[in-house]
Amino acid sequence: MTVVQASEADLPEKSIRRTFALASRLRARLGAKDANGAASRMALIAFVIRVISAAIAFVSQIIMARMMGEHEYGIFVFVWVLVILVGNLSCLGFHSAQIRFLPEFVTNNDIDQVRGLTTTARIFALVSSSTVALLGYFALSLFGETIESYYLIPLTIGLFILPMIALGDTMEGTARANSWALIALSPTYIIRPLLILVFMIGFVHFGEPKTAVTAMTAGLAATYLTTVVQFFNIDHRLRKTFETGPRRVEFGAWVRVALPIFLIEGFGFLLTNSDTVVTGLFLPPGEVGIYFAASKTIAFVQFVMFSVKAASGPQFSALYAAEDRSGLARFALSSTRWTFWPVLAVGLTALLFGKFLLSMFGSGFVSGFDVMVILFLGVLGRSLVGPAESLLTMAGEQILCVKLYAVALAANIILNLLLVPMLGIEGAALAAAGAMWIEAIMLHLAVRNRLSITLFAFARHPVAADGSKE
Repeated sequence: MTVVQASEADLPEKSIRRTFALASRLRARLGAKDANGAASRMALIAFVIRVISAAIAFVSQIIMARMMGEHEYGIFVFVWVLVILVGNLSCLGFHSAQIRFLPEFVTNNDIDQVRGLTTTARIFALVSSSTVALLGYFALSLFGETIESYYLIPLTIGLFILPMIALGDTMEGTARANSWALIALSPTYIIRPLLILVFMIGFVHFGEPKTAVTAMTAGLAATYLTTVVQFFNIDHRLRKTFETGPRRVEFGAWVRVALPIFLIEGFGFLLTNSDTVVTGLFLPPGEVGIYFAASKTIAFVQFVMFSVKAASGPQFSALYAAEDRSGLARFALSSTRWTFWPVLAVGLTALLFGKFLLSMFGSGFVSGFDVMVILFLGVLGRSLVGPAESLLTMAGEQILCVKLYAVALAANIILNLLLVPMLGIEGAALAAAGAMWIEAIMLHLAVRNRLSITLFAFARHPVAADGSKE
């Protein structure tokens, strides 16, 4: 679930309709062609950056895995996933609430609230994440003896990274709300992973050991440098665009929107990362490293789903706002087919070269091929209903989406707790795949019941709002 989708999903139906009306007025002012062109450029830039990021992440993880070995690499990826997860969630949805409010404030020429929200979001992110970091430090002090010793120092370093992760996510939200796609996404998805690799290689070159502690130190340096530069860059753009002036803060209204975003994004983020976290809790670091490498190798398949979501979301909005239910049904089915068949083709290609790709991490990582196969079957099942959650969100069914994600997350965690101790990393893969199938079934039923649309890749016809086939 992308940040934009999550930020839109918190709105009640009346607010969604108001947002559509604002978008319509903006298109009228700028011209529909220019507005659509800007949206298309934003989506294209976002997709290109994510693809480049995936390639960088894949290559950098191979290099770091070969440098550190399975054990130390497993420690690093487990702690790093925790840091990214907790850092993002510690914003409590405020980073994405900007994407909901800032365009509306700009459209209404309410620049005082623009200044107030951007400033408040930064302060809130730093305070909340620092509070979480302090609580984490006290937890390590009290319960450190119950944690494996090789995790303690990396976890402590991770606590110092949390505030910069939260601030970086907040600055990304500010930039995305202003359609500054390149400076919004490139720091997190391109610059930071490159700097982690550069710092790691540099530290090792000057005699530091090839351990998870060194890798986390590289992550600390890269995150602070990236976030600080991003902060001053975006702050300069804000001052240049809106100039200095008074700030108006409506914290209560913003929190009421931010918290639903937090729930939706939190469920989605936990759903994506819970398997790695649970494997770290039950399995030795070497197994965690193998699982992470396998999951990241097959993750290329998910970029097909990401691209279709990015392209279909605005069209879903327009068709639903125009009350063109027949067109919405046809487009939804078409989007589903454009999701499933490319996922099948890309996934089979990835599996064809799977053992070779895993061997690039190191000879011991080839044992993760079965994990790749199982995860691919899960992604394939999820692709059968295409961008269903985006369709529901654009149709005002955001509360239902929260409930579905909560059920899918609960199923994922329960399956992980049951299967990982028994089957190891294959159990984690089965849990993740099972949760994806459960999610797909629930989304299919939800779309059918709420929108009267049959969203299934092999469906011959969509079902329009009046129940007739198109």
